[in-house]
Amino acid sequence: MSGTDRIERKLDILFEDAELLVVDKPSGMPVHPAPGHEKGTLLDAMIRMRPSIVGVGSRERPGIVHRLDIETSGVIIVAKTQRAYLALRRMFESHEGIVKRYLAVLHGAPSPKSGTLETLIGRKSWDSKRMAVVESGGSRAVTRWQTLGKSGSLALVEFTIETGRMHQIRVHAAHLGHPVVGDRLYGDRQKDSRLRRVPSRCLLHAVEIEFPHPITGKMVRVSAPPPPDIVYAN
Repeated sequence: MSGTDRIERKLDILFEDAELLVVDKPSGMPVHPAPGHEKGTLLDAMIRMRPSIVGVGSRERPGIVHRLDIETSGVIIVAKTQRAYLALRRMFESHEGIVKRYLAVLHGAPSPKSGTLETLIGRKSWDSKRMAVVESGGSRAVTRWQTLGKSGSLALVEFTIETGRMHQIRVHAAHLGHPVVGDRLYGDRQKDSRLRRVPSRCLLHAVEIEFPHPITGKMVRVSAPPPPDIVYAN
């Protein structure tokens, strides 16, 4: 099997029409090239599978309208035409019309069982790679949560984000006192190491996205089944 075949087999196409497609990004695959992750990206796979996207959007990241962290799995939209790209970018920049739902395995369950957290999120002054809840100078971030179930010391929680800040769910989960299992940046490594199944990644999955089609206006809802490490975390 060639390297190209390996990349393409890792990608499940969940929805596709003439304007866009939605794929299920596996954990460990970066969306686009970045320092230390120049090869094996979602963008590489998309260009191989749908070469026409090369002329869509920016030269550096053709077709890419949003992103997921490298360890986060799940649904991601790729534009196939310029008109779809521009419309989708406007949606993501305004945070209007798009609903993004995630599943996360947390250390413990937030109390109450469901709720909404609204804060400002900004960069740590001493570490540009880390985000944090800040008192001023950050961007508004709104996250809703719903605890779906508990197993031992862990909880499966659904998060719906009304804004799209960098590391938003991971920062807000930690702020609630229940970090995402396996999160090496905001999590609890001691608790991770004591689990029966030690996590190999941050247990966060983009399970569903709902948005108005950029051309027809009809609502599109696409889901990606959670992978085994989310389902059987405990």
